[in-house]
Amino acid sequence: MDNAPRVDIRGPFAGSAPRGPVAAVATVSHPEVINEFVRVRAAAALRPYVAWYIGYRQDGFPATQHRGMPSPYLTLIFTLDDVLTMAGHPDPRQAPGTYDTLLGGLHTSPALITHPGRQSGIQIALHPLGARALLGLPAGELANADLPADAVLGRMCGELQARLQAAGSWPERFAVLDKLLLRATSPYGGVPPEVARAWQLLIRTGGAVPMSALADEVGWSGRHLADRFRREIGLTPKAAARVVRFDRARRRLAAAAGRSQLPRLADVAATCGYFDQAHLAREFRSLAGCAPSTWLAEEFRNVQAPSGEPAEGWMQ
Repeated sequence: MDNAPRVDIRGPFAGSAPRGPVAAVATVSHPEVINEFVRVRAAAALRPYVAWYIGYRQDGFPATQHRGMPSPYLTLIFTLDDVLTMAGHPDPRQAPGTYDTLLGGLHTSPALITHPGRQSGIQIALHPLGARALLGLPAGELANADLPADAVLGRMCGELQARLQAAGSWPERFAVLDKLLLRATSPYGGVPPEVARAWQLLIRTGGAVPMSALADEVGWSGRHLADRFRREIGLTPKAAARVVRFDRARRRLAAAAGRSQLPRLADVAATCGYFDQAHLAREFRSLAGCAPSTWLAEEFRNVQAPSGEPAEGWMQ
């Protein structure tokens, strides 16, 4: 297990993220405002399954609605204080609801999360190829779905949340996750190597590989690849490519906004493999449910978060 120091919270508006596993650290302290954000990598043995942990705690903010964007990761959330309120799910047929824990699969439309000015919890980004080992089922069975995490994790879910809530600091909470998730991880069948190769190529190219080239690379017909890929991952290769490309583009937009710079959509479109700015804008409206300018105004309205991450809500 990785024993490197995980967290270094150094006062209000920590200027830069520490080296090592910590990707971003910030705290804001004010008599009426709490704003904490910590993103770290999981223990080395978990990294084939877990991309990162994000710890967040906010209080004293205006009530708001946040868009949970399509991304190349499954989402696992454990709340610490208040419940998570889902005003809308990626599948519009699923009724709004509240969750102490939530597990969500890959999706191509936004989730809508509301909070009354406070929220706290830990979000875990899971690699789709690791779903069998960590969750005991393929990521495809969770596509477009949000459900209480105990429906998949069973009794371990309650133990995890109780221990996270009892922990007194972010490093302690992340250590709990490392220990219990490692304990729960075991091989469960296997991902077809052709599907794994196709997914890895999509990630490596930022979603900019032609579908015919993807099929040729793995030695399957396009139709067979689409069917097996969708069953394992939850999206077809074409839909997954759109999500990977969109995720890259929105993070570039967020990074520029987080530096108080006005993002140039044309530059982002060219960098991320879109035909032009109009193509990026259409894809953003399709996948995010709004224009890029609307999303940036919503997410960066009041508080600038570290490393270009949106300040209000951390759900991917």
